[in-house]
Amino acid sequence: MACNRRTFFRLIGAASLAGSTAAWRTAGAAELGTAAAYEVAHSDAEWHKLLTDAQFRVLREAGTERPFSSPLNDEHRVGTFACAGCALPLFSSKTKFDSGTGWPSFWQPMDHAVITHTDKSFGMTRDEVLCRRCGGHLGHVFDDGPKPTGLRYCMNGLALTFTPAAHGTS
Repeated sequence: MACNRRTFFRLIGAASLAGSTAAWRTAGAAELGTAAAYEVAHSDAEWHKLLTDAQFRVLREAGTERPFSSPLNDEHRVGTFACAGCALPLFSSKTKFDSGTGWPSFWQPMDHAVITHTDKSFGMTRDEVLCRRCGGHLGHVFDDGPKPTGLRYCMNGLALTFTPAAHGTS
């Protein structure tokens, strides 16, 4: 019975953490500055009109898509990955690599494209990656990536769009 009780309380704790994501995101926005502090700012109603429900959940509520669910995992053409919220170019395909994690991964963002924020949700400390222009949640950055940076920007494919380079250059 103790094992079942422990499992029950773990599930309750996990559900309460998951349910507090939107509240945490609002508190995080206050810490970073209001949404109006971003170059691109919209009300929730406007974001809902601009994004799919799944994109809204990721970009505006710091959600995470299922691993291996994004078609961008298999995108290997030369081009640019941009924010699905505001179209700011974020990553060059030259920095994309297969991390084996199930999410599009990059070893470096473009200059002045992203900002990071300490994320202490779900009982762990991680570096959240946000779009510099609209504050959209993109994913997290870890220090287990390849050279030359040693970083792994683990991004949600729903937070990104891909534009192939003209004539295979970029």
